[in-house]
Amino acid sequence: MSVTPEFLEFSRHKLLEEYWPRLTTCVESLTEKQVWWRPNDASNSVGNLLLHLHGNVSQWLLGSFSRTEDVRDRQSEFAAREGASADVLLQQLGQTLDKVSAVLARLTEADLAATYQIQGYTVTGLHAVYHVVEHFGYHYGQIAYITKLVRGDDLGFYRELEGTGRIE
Repeated sequence: MSVTPEFLEFSRHKLLEEYWPRLTTCVESLTEKQVWWRPNDASNSVGNLLLHLHGNVSQWLLGSFSRTEDVRDRQSEFAAREGASADVLLQQLGQTLDKVSAVLARLTEADLAATYQIQGYTVTGLHAVYHVVEHFGYHYGQIAYITKLVRGDDLGFYRELEGTGRIE
């Protein structure tokens, strides 16, 4: 029995049904100034993280599995100090994730076993998918933290666990 369909569906679920709605909730609750706020020069703004997620997902999943030319400018994702509105950044990333959903739906075990050159690394397709899901979760967590930091509010993403003994 192949675990490929389960792995791909789980990856799609984490990206599109867990991380993406929560990330969107965070960003939509911020002002434009808060989207581009940085606590210091060594840290990124939410705007930078949105640009970075778009670039990473596009490069690692869309570009690699479509075998298209890599045109990503990773440095510019972090260099921006202002730019597009939150709405535009969310729309751009949302469109990218729609394409990712289609890619994940068509991948096969052979695609996951194949090797790809991404960002100077030689990786399998399995590695590429796993990298994107983990990487997206990492930066979504940073966006959630920044949102809590600047707003001072609980985001309520785990309210269903209250009273179950599952939250310490």
